[in-house]
Amino acid sequence: MLNISKIRITESIPFSGAKSLVMTLPLREYNKRVKVLTALLLIFFMMLFLPWTQNIRSKGYVTALRPDQRPQTIHSVIAGRIEKWYVAEGSYVAKGDTIVRISEIKDEYFDSLLLPRTQLQLDAKNLSAESYGNKVEALRAQIAALKRNNVLRLEQAENKLRMAELKVESDSIKFYQAQINFDIGKQQLERWESLYAEGLRSLTDLESRRLKFQDVQAKLIAAENDYLSSQNMLITARLDLDAIDNDFKDKLAKAESEMFTAMSSQFDTEATATKLENQYSNYEARTNFRYILAPQNGYLAEAIKVGIGETIKEGEPILNIVPAEAELAVEMYVQPVDFPLIKVGNRVRFIFDGWPAIVFSGWPQISNGTFGGVVVAIDQFAGSNNQYRVLVIEDPEEEAWPEALRIGSGADGIALLNDVPVWYEIWRQLNGFPADYYTQEQKNAISNEIKVK
Repeated sequence: MLNISKIRITESIPFSGAKSLVMTLPLREYNKRVKVLTALLLIFFMMLFLPWTQNIRSKGYVTALRPDQRPQTIHSVIAGRIEKWYVAEGSYVAKGDTIVRISEIKDEYFDSLLLPRTQLQLDAKNLSAESYGNKVEALRAQIAALKRNNVLRLEQAENKLRMAELKVESDSIKFYQAQINFDIGKQQLERWESLYAEGLRSLTDLESRRLKFQDVQAKLIAAENDYLSSQNMLITARLDLDAIDNDFKDKLAKAESEMFTAMSSQFDTEATATKLENQYSNYEARTNFRYILAPQNGYLAEAIKVGIGETIKEGEPILNIVPAEAELAVEMYVQPVDFPLIKVGNRVRFIFDGWPAIVFSGWPQISNGTFGGVVVAIDQFAGSNNQYRVLVIEDPEEEAWPEALRIGSGADGIALLNDVPVWYEIWRQLNGFPADYYTQEQKNAISNEIKVK
């Protein structure tokens, strides 16, 4: 019986021409490949548990942290025509250096003696206001004199009125006495006439009595006349007293009217003088605006208006200036979904344009050519691109940013977040989940609080 198991094909048939059959035979290289693949699988499995730094990548550009240190445009305050350039593009200028001189193009400012003539007008108005002020003071003195004179005249008129009242009283007594004498004389005359008719008195005695009665009658008429005259004097005194008061009021009203007119003219002149002062100051300031000065130390960039004789409007830009000294920062933008993850103090890695780098975003420790930064400001509202602006400055604990870095350079930012295992990051990316909102320490603290409760 034939033992087939002991028969070897290689001993009876040569395999030099059967390559396919040779490839199916087990070899030492195959065992090596299996070992290498197994080692790679083990390494990959171990790498899944390595720490991975979550990050947010965003494009941005270099800017200045302070608004006054950012590039700005120099405008012309007044309209004019370019007469002379004192600097060239790219030149360094210090604050206050003259950049360009312009001339006036409005006819109201053509006068070369505009300031001296405006000063003359101002001086004339000030003198006019001073003269009106002197007139007001003179009228006030006149009003005071009128008041003092009115007091004296009123006292004099009141005294005259009192004298007239006393005289009326005295003349009334005399008139009453004369009336009594007249009545007595009349009665005596009647008795004398009766006696004469009876023949007891002579005609001479009767005529003598008649003469005395006429004298009494004359005294009565004189007393009545004096009494009426004193009454007229009393009325006149009262009229004079009222006339003094009315005359004083009339003169006082006229003087006060003139004073108020002078004061109005004074105030109007002072207002005109103030307006001229304002106008003079405006003219003086406008003269200084004919020279465009550098607002700060910096380098002149692109000139917007060029040439000689070119006209510019009020507020029109002339050229750009870049500050010489500026605290650099990076302005980057993040999506709304990533905005809650960014906090002030977060660290960011940057790849600046022109500086090559080897980046491992998940392992920033082994990245090379990147520069560190710290978040200092975050906008509270989204911009026109529906993204949030974040300002990042140089990290003082990291390598300094390049000295040749300039404002406007591009920057690729990598905001560093939490440290998670590699497998978790792969799972998060495959499922489209956002990065963690809490650090591992915060998660542990929350878990401990829940267990305590």
